[in-house]
Amino acid sequence: MNELIEGSTRDAARPSIGEPIVEAVGLTKIFSDFWKRAKARAVDGIDFEINRHEIFGLLGPNGSGKSTTIKMILGLLHKSSGRLSVFGRDPSDVAIKSKIGYLPEESYLYRFLDARETLDYYARIFGLDHRTRKRRIDELLDMVGLAQVKRRAVGEYSKGMSRRLGLAQALINDPELLILDEPTSGLDPIGTRQVKDLLLELGRRGTTILLSSHLLGDVEDVCDRMVILYGGKIRGEGRTGELLADSEHTVIRTPTLDAATVDEIEGVLQRRGVAIDSVQRPRQRLEDLFMGIVEQAQQEAADTSGALQGGETAAFLTRDEAVETGEGESLLDALQTDRTPDAPRAVEKQADVAAAAAESTQKSAEVLDELLQGEAPEKPEASVTEVPDAPDDHDNSIIDGLLDGDGDDDDRSPSR
Repeated sequence: MNELIEGSTRDAARPSIGEPIVEAVGLTKIFSDFWKRAKARAVDGIDFEINRHEIFGLLGPNGSGKSTTIKMILGLLHKSSGRLSVFGRDPSDVAIKSKIGYLPEESYLYRFLDARETLDYYARIFGLDHRTRKRRIDELLDMVGLAQVKRRAVGEYSKGMSRRLGLAQALINDPELLILDEPTSGLDPIGTRQVKDLLLELGRRGTTILLSSHLLGDVEDVCDRMVILYGGKIRGEGRTGELLADSEHTVIRTPTLDAATVDEIEGVLQRRGVAIDSVQRPRQRLEDLFMGIVEQAQQEAADTSGALQGGETAAFLTRDEAVETGEGESLLDALQTDRTPDAPRAVEKQADVAAAAAESTQKSAEVLDELLQGEAPEKPEASVTEVPDAPDDHDNSIIDGLLDGDGDDDDRSPSR
């Protein structure tokens, strides 16, 4: 997988942002009791939009309205008031469902199916043909690191392995809008890093992603823009770089400095009325250290019974389907088949068979005519034994009986 790309580099590689895919204005959801009395205002008049080709973060503590908002976008819950559109339509419109991929907070999978059967089941729901299903399933299982356990029943999977399979299921239809609710929940650091790399890759390709997570570091690494909910209301929103910018400090990175140089720099700053808060060596991120150790173990071919790190991003997620399947070349080959050197011989053979059939039919007709006329067919010249000509007064009663349908019952015929 590709490494994480930060800030401006990631934004520069992203396709241009188009019209909003999701648009909410005054969106409100109130849960009521049996008597229609308001019990909880889960979402309280929020306004936001998710633009095409961006990774959008939806943050907030438990009970802030994140999952409720996602369910309204999916059409699983109806809004109480306000306006909400997805692809310019009402979220309950069935026509837009094929454009959406969804990974819920908990993976609900059929425990007695294996990984291949599970993905095949969801692919059939989207109406994918057998060839496309097989190719995508193989690529996705390799991508999420489950290729070696694809024949094990899903009920035997750990939570992390189930999440990997759930992510593959969310991508089986190559969605335009990918909605992920806590996608890294239960994943080990390897899987977490892989998911973040995958989201960045899909973002560069142009997939629109809605990401909800409690792991703020994950959101910080991949999201272009975010909103922060609390109590059903938006308490903060904006682009990731703008929200996280620290306007009270300046960081200057240099190679390691000795103590004398640091003292000299501090003297210069003090003359300008600025004091150094702290001097310390930078630390690498724990994630980078962990991934380095794992990669070293994999290079040494260390044994493991768990999920693998995963392969490259599935091919159908990174390029056009027509190019991937080679359908254009297959069609061209089929059209060129009629021009191959064997084609004339095949045509001649068909002509010979047709001529032989016509000749046989003609001979059969001649024999039948001769029988009806009471004449014996001519003997070929190569015949050794000559048969005398049939007398003119021969009995045609047998043939007449066959033609009249009387058979051997002619002695009972009234005419005779």
